[in-house]
Amino acid sequence: MAEPNFPVLKPGATIGILGGGQLGRMLALAAARLGLHSHVYCPDAESPAFDVVRRITQADYGDKAALEKFAASVDVITYEFENVPADTAAFLSARKPVLPNPKVLATTQDRLVEKQFINALGIATAPFAEVNTADDLAKAAEKLGRPSILKTRRFGYDGKGQTKISADTDPAAALREVGGEPSILEGFVPFEREISVIAARGHDGRIVCFDVTENEHGDHILRVSKVPAAVTLQVTAEAIRIAGKIATALDYVGVLAVELFVVRDGAGHRVLVNEIAPRVHNSGHWTLDGATVSQFEQHIRAIAGWALAEPVRHGSRIEMFNLIGAEIEDFARWLTVPGATVHLYGKAGWRHGRKMGHVTRVFD
Repeated sequence: MAEPNFPVLKPGATIGILGGGQLGRMLALAAARLGLHSHVYCPDAESPAFDVVRRITQADYGDKAALEKFAASVDVITYEFENVPADTAAFLSARKPVLPNPKVLATTQDRLVEKQFINALGIATAPFAEVNTADDLAKAAEKLGRPSILKTRRFGYDGKGQTKISADTDPAAALREVGGEPSILEGFVPFEREISVIAARGHDGRIVCFDVTENEHGDHILRVSKVPAAVTLQVTAEAIRIAGKIATALDYVGVLAVELFVVRDGAGHRVLVNEIAPRVHNSGHWTLDGATVSQFEQHIRAIAGWALAEPVRHGSRIEMFNLIGAEIEDFARWLTVPGATVHLYGKAGWRHGRKMGHVTRVFD
């Protein structure tokens, strides 16, 4: 059950945010709009979130003295990324509420545990197998077929920590490519499109979902998100049902994203869960300009104990484009495009594959 007696924060309270990237930055901006302060904790001196908050702590996630002071200065703690060290989350949760609950991290930080959790709810995923050795990988590839995808169980995102297993791939070489880490092999899914659901759940257990989003990737990085997704009403309903079931099973408080594959099934379609992201998500950036409430404000509302909003979409359709790497140098071309809004993250310098900003475009 959610916590009905969680203290409702008042304007002027302070949100502690673990992580100083663009998601932390946008969470802090949403909090400020609601009259709440933010204190960002991050080891990186060049964290873009530092530019927009009242207080910062630049320290290692294992620095207990710094964590102690941080906890004492805030009213509730959240995070912008799911790889917060377990010891850090446990240390802080003994001092202040940490939301979503750190127990969620134990499920979502490990791809094997996450998929087992999803399957235990009666929700389908791509077929998968645990891989710890080259022999494991050879047997798993024989069972699941090739092509398939080898992924590290932990710390992979935007294509990092994964490699394709083709007909001529050497298992030992593939395992070395992902650093010899404990991994899983995922069978190939012939999906028609990728979609995601951004869902918010409050302390009272109420769940509110944004419009289902269709996503296009390149080099394993999200390039474009489109709303509404080109899917049937049945697929939309099933995707939202799945997201709600996952949020409830996790006793989640805050915003989470559920990424799914839409697969042809006879004359209809079915959906498979790809991943859970226990945080605000890149595919929800369209909500900043395309809805009456953003995913960031919705998350702040949830962890503050405030009522969740019922988002209403602006326009007939919306597109979100990530500005990746050198694309940031051409951001000015969007400034005069009708319906477009430019968001730049203030990062010190671009590099290949680095998300530097995004553009949302709302169509009448």
